[in-house]
Amino acid sequence: MQPVHDVAAPARTAKGWPQRLFGRWWRRQSPARQDRYATLGPLVSVLLFLAAIITAFWYLRNEELEREQASVKRDTEIAQQQIRLRLIENQEQLVRIAREIGTRSIDQEEFLGQAASFTRERPEITSLVWIGANRARRASYSATTFQAETGALVEPAGTQRPAEPESAFDAARELRQPVYSRPFNDRNGNAVFQIHVPLIDRAAFAGSLVAEYSVESLVRYFVPAEVSNRHAIALLDANDRTLASTVSAMPGVTSRRAQIVHDVPVAPAGNGLFLRGQGYRTSIGLIGNTLFWMVAALSVLTVWMLLGTWRHMRRRVQMQSALVSETNFRRAMENSMLTGMRAMDMEGRITYVNPAFCAMTGFLESELIGRRPPFPYWPPDRFEENNRLLQQELQGRSPAGGIEVKVMRKEGSVFDSRMYVSPLIDPKGQQTGWMTSMTNITEAKRIRDQLSASHERFTTVLEGLDAAVSVLSVQQSELLFANRSYRLWFGADARGHALLAGGEPSPFANSEFGDTIESLGGLPTTELTEAGSDSREVLIEPLRKWFDVRTRYLQWTDGRLAQMLIATDITARRNAENLAAHQAEKAQVTSRLVTMGEMASSVAHELNQPLTAITNYCNGMVTRVRNEAISKDDLIAALEKTARQAQRAGQIIHRIRAFVKRSEPQRQPAQAKAIVEDAIDLAGIELRRRNVAITTYVAQRLPMLMVDPILIEQVVLNLVKNAAEAIDNAQLPPKRRNIELRVVPRHTPEEGGVIEFTVTDMGPGLKEEVIARMYEAFFSTKTDGLGIGLSLCRSIIESHRGRIKAQNLYNGDSVVGCRFSFTLPVDISRSES
Repeated sequence: MQPVHDVAAPARTAKGWPQRLFGRWWRRQSPARQDRYATLGPLVSVLLFLAAIITAFWYLRNEELEREQASVKRDTEIAQQQIRLRLIENQEQLVRIAREIGTRSIDQEEFLGQAASFTRERPEITSLVWIGANRARRASYSATTFQAETGALVEPAGTQRPAEPESAFDAARELRQPVYSRPFNDRNGNAVFQIHVPLIDRAAFAGSLVAEYSVESLVRYFVPAEVSNRHAIALLDANDRTLASTVSAMPGVTSRRAQIVHDVPVAPAGNGLFLRGQGYRTSIGLIGNTLFWMVAALSVLTVWMLLGTWRHMRRRVQMQSALVSETNFRRAMENSMLTGMRAMDMEGRITYVNPAFCAMTGFLESELIGRRPPFPYWPPDRFEENNRLLQQELQGRSPAGGIEVKVMRKEGSVFDSRMYVSPLIDPKGQQTGWMTSMTNITEAKRIRDQLSASHERFTTVLEGLDAAVSVLSVQQSELLFANRSYRLWFGADARGHALLAGGEPSPFANSEFGDTIESLGGLPTTELTEAGSDSREVLIEPLRKWFDVRTRYLQWTDGRLAQMLIATDITARRNAENLAAHQAEKAQVTSRLVTMGEMASSVAHELNQPLTAITNYCNGMVTRVRNEAISKDDLIAALEKTARQAQRAGQIIHRIRAFVKRSEPQRQPAQAKAIVEDAIDLAGIELRRRNVAITTYVAQRLPMLMVDPILIEQVVLNLVKNAAEAIDNAQLPPKRRNIELRVVPRHTPEEGGVIEFTVTDMGPGLKEEVIARMYEAFFSTKTDGLGIGLSLCRSIIESHRGRIKAQNLYNGDSVVGCRFSFTLPVDISRSES
């Protein structure tokens, strides 16, 4: 028996080899990778199928585009051929007419007849013109109401000729052959171009025959209808500007460029004109589009379902990982937080405590889980109170702000804590217990008690102040704080704050604060609070009291901008200052009286001279009248001399009365020159008696002073008189018996612009100990002096915001004189003429 051979065995072996190889590779993959491959395999297949469909449609679209391009090219060349043939035919006829004109076979009337016949058969030609060699129009025929642009010399006034006809005319004259001009716009704004055919008369240039073409007519009559129905044909110039087209664009709308464009030149013109054929891609068919979108939609749906399955699997894995991470995170957070957490069921049994709770109480987790009240961390003396709080907690009546309780550690120490209670809700919305958070507030409570005690002490200090302290909100004009003194004087009303601030009940409603609050509205609060305090003195009429008021802005505890005001009662000080000012005024008058008393002998001598002269004049006139030895003119002259001497005596008395007259200090605009002249007039009596000369220099155009002129005159007189006494008492020789008085403007960094008065003498000077004490009251180097002159001088100058000083003048180590100087601030708004 022959063995039977299985012929299909090798085929099965060959067929099963790839399957076994793939199966072996598949089994080596992990389950997660197998799931990924099982999901990505169908996704890749669908994507490949969609790519094949897209490639097929792309191929069909390109084939259609090539067909459309060929159609556009063919139609454009057909239109070009039609226009070209027409232009050549017209050019031949124009050359014939030009030859007849050049050989003088026709005159102007015959030319007009041929031109009319020529243009009637050719609607694209709008006019025919005969131009001479000098560009003068010989004859012209126009198929329209407008004359052709020829570049002729004779044109209507104010008409601007296009350059194209002139260029074509020049080219025809040079080349002696027909020339086409570049397209241009005629007077009616229509696009045209011309052909210039030269006229040759006996080999000489005799002008040209100009035919003007309408670009629009060329397109209208010589683009076949079947071509214009299929595609848009347009004539363009060299600048790509559309001159005429078979398709009219909407006014004001920029048409989009065609997808398919073919350009060809317009022969034989050669003037930059070219034809452009435009085509658009047509649809590939409704059936094809529907099929494509059906395939695309099914592919997208399949991909979306596969992606959804893949994302669902990934989401499940991510949720598992997130759950593990969340559990670990919550466990780490509960183990690391400093707030103790405790959970209880509805019966009050402890079901959970975190490590922080165990660390606070000192008990282990095993010692607390499952315990019922009383809990081991309750102090023995507070069982009843803690049990009451627990029942309140289990009933859900715990306050939202928490409760303070005492907690005992395992080792027996007690600390203060605050507990917050919230219900535990399961996923079904049912309450399963209560969660309590506990924080140690021992240190916080200690700090709070210290702050409370500090606030009480601070309030006690403010209440005990004799000054009124108040704080007012800037926006709401609300009194935020007032101490006892403020309430005693003004009550609890914000009106007192406004009065002290110098305004109405709202210190920011009046003109003084109105501008301030407007400017403050846009400034940061920090810039206002960092600003310094403002001090002012205010008289409160209802209380008849003067207050020294200091204000500043600050940020209140709730963040609002507020104004703090501290008002100190200075009524007694103001009364004392007024009394001192009154005494100083009396002292000034007394000083002037003393000065005049010291000058009494000089004044008497000064008055004795005019009085003696008056007596002598009167006695002489009486004697001469009795003897009848005086004429009328001599009598009048003697009486005038007597009157002048009496006037001189009266001026001396008037000046002395004005100087010693007691009056209220009154500052007014004054000129330094006038003050110096009045002082020198008074001092002149003493200077002449003591045989001392004085030299004065007052600078020109000095600014105006705002001073009391009598007081400043008193200072100048005292300084000059003291210098004269020092020189006379030292019995100096005549060359040193002089005084210099200078008044000049100065500017110093400390005082700014001032006027300086300087009195310099050549006397023996002052001792150092005298310079140190010379401004003390009742200190004097004179045996009969009162010691109030220089003290009053200093007070007067400082009351005018000036400065006074004295210094010795030296020549080597020897004192050769003394200089007194004082300064007065100037009123820069005024100046002396």
